[in-house]
Amino acid sequence: MHDRLAGVPPDDITLSTMAAHIGNGRADLAAELAMQNPAFYNVSLKNFITPWTNEAMTVFAPLNDYTATVIGMIRDEVPFNLVLSEDIIYTGQPGLVAPDHQHTSNAHYEALEDGGFDLSDDTVLVRRMQSSLPGTQVSANDAAGVVTTRAAAEAFFSAGTNRAMWRFTAINHLCRDLEQLHDISRPGDRIRQDVTRSPGGESEIFLNTCYGCHSGMDAVAGAYAFFEWEPGQTEDEGRLINTPGVVQGKYLINGNAFPFGYITTDNSWINYWREGQNVALDWRGASDIGFGAKSLGAEVAATRAFSVCQVEKVFEHVCFRPPKDQTDRDAIERIADDFETNGVYRMKTVFAESAEHCMNDL
Repeated sequence: MHDRLAGVPPDDITLSTMAAHIGNGRADLAAELAMQNPAFYNVSLKNFITPWTNEAMTVFAPLNDYTATVIGMIRDEVPFNLVLSEDIIYTGQPGLVAPDHQHTSNAHYEALEDGGFDLSDDTVLVRRMQSSLPGTQVSANDAAGVVTTRAAAEAFFSAGTNRAMWRFTAINHLCRDLEQLHDISRPGDRIRQDVTRSPGGESEIFLNTCYGCHSGMDAVAGAYAFFEWEPGQTEDEGRLINTPGVVQGKYLINGNAFPFGYITTDNSWINYWREGQNVALDWRGASDIGFGAKSLGAEVAATRAFSVCQVEKVFEHVCFRPPKDQTDRDAIERIADDFETNGVYRMKTVFAESAEHCMNDL
């Protein structure tokens, strides 16, 4: 259990204490003890989260503000349903490393990692507000958790049309790619002008394929209309740009592909997936309409699918396998219930209960 959670073996004292807890029927306490090892944060969580932060979904990337923020939230038991909407970011303690946090570089986080600093230490990795950072372009009303981190912006707001931010939010936090969300029964009034209605001269391709993704995706991706990634002079530079009230030009490109398509004029969004087949995600947010990334993030994190997704990811990370039978699937639903209990959304509970479920695998 210790190896699965922390990625390293326990010392003799920890091992005997964990064994005693398990012998007394308290495997949960054994798991909680294992998660006190700094390697749980510095190695296991870092490897668990890093693939969420880049399009290649690779673990082989340096520490960044997205990964550090999720590590900090799990460590400090911040309700995880705030991960897509809170005005939150974790940085190194100011003055701890050079340089301090920068909007135009990831060097601060790389210095933390290269220096071997312990991210389990709350005097090393500290909670701050994105809106309070010097030089920020993100207000408290605009900050949307990991969505408005520098790493997310570089990966998912760079070039393109900002649809990538929705796609990877769905992959990482609903465990569904566009193919799973595809639904041709939804309204298409929000599909932008840059989507041709007759690809290759065949309107049926649009109606049966393109339409099913764009009808829902374009309707929610309007939430990101004021955000852009501005590259720097070198590959390692660049920053998140936010222009409240001004739609980024990428939303208006290729307008001649279908001039009668939707023209984005603000950062409003509509969730058409509250009806149709995707009602199965169990949307429980306050409203199916809103403005900006913060409210859309809250809409996503309020779903049952969000909770089950977190459990599925942790289950596979800790158990080294996906669920294989009904017993596993029932466990995932039970753990998701516990995750949501009283609105706590405590990720450590998910790790502990997943490890307990799988401890007899070996």
